[in-house]
Amino acid sequence: MINPHSESTIFAHEGDLVQLQGAGHKSHLLRLEAGGVLQTHRGVIRHDDIIGQKWGSRLESHQGNPFYLLQPGIADLIKNIKRTTQIMYPKEIGQILITMGIGPGMRVLECGSGSGGLTTAFAYMVGDGGHVYSYERKPEIQALAIKNLEKVGMLDRVTFKIGDAAEGFSEENVDAFFLDLPNPYDYLVQARASLKPGGYLGMLVPTVNQVELCLRSLTHNNFAFVEVIEVLVRYYKTDWEHLRPVDRMIAHTGFLLFGRAVERLGLEKHEVDEPSEPEESGGTF
Repeated sequence: MINPHSESTIFAHEGDLVQLQGAGHKSHLLRLEAGGVLQTHRGVIRHDDIIGQKWGSRLESHQGNPFYLLQPGIADLIKNIKRTTQIMYPKEIGQILITMGIGPGMRVLECGSGSGGLTTAFAYMVGDGGHVYSYERKPEIQALAIKNLEKVGMLDRVTFKIGDAAEGFSEENVDAFFLDLPNPYDYLVQARASLKPGGYLGMLVPTVNQVELCLRSLTHNNFAFVEVIEVLVRYYKTDWEHLRPVDRMIAHTGFLLFGRAVERLGLEKHEVDEPSEPEESGGTF
């Protein structure tokens, strides 16, 4: 484990991926190279003036405009990727990572690489000891995902493959499987064949009609402990004298469905329970 107080994590070095945060939350993601130059509409900043600076330092462009030097987090990486398709919102990605228990050392399979937003999150979480397998039907779309993972330095954690979900997947006993397709309910047989017993399955669909189709397919393919979740996010203005919600919120962007692969569903598949509330205190294991 890296010591967060060591000198190597306090200062920015050549080769580091850094974020320059400017006014109005406008940010720039770049990898530091000796002699490199960042050109923005707020002025030019030389990489040599960034290298060796402490994280959190206030820098200025040649026009005197301020930027703050930060280490990018996972949300920053995803927000700054180039895209040709709609990427998943961080609010859904966070729910996916927690609900599916994505962590170091896990093997994760996704179908629907897109521009690589969710792929980036999976690769970040599984670490060097885990691996992500990402399938996409269209090579031109996956090519951008590959470039995005290379830019953030996590391409070695991902194996990209071109393939059709209807033909199945070559991996077996993966820990988690996410389907990001227009009709994921048509491919649960193939997904289940690659999941380990008890493994996590996740899906994202935009409409209620699709949720119903997913629920039927989950039952028919022996997935238990099914959840349907809609994540809504409201931001607040950070003026402490005038605290109130911002005028717009990130409301419906899709329904998330989750399930666990079990041996056989019994009569309990017809029972519907309300989501349990977390323990207020003193929970036991």
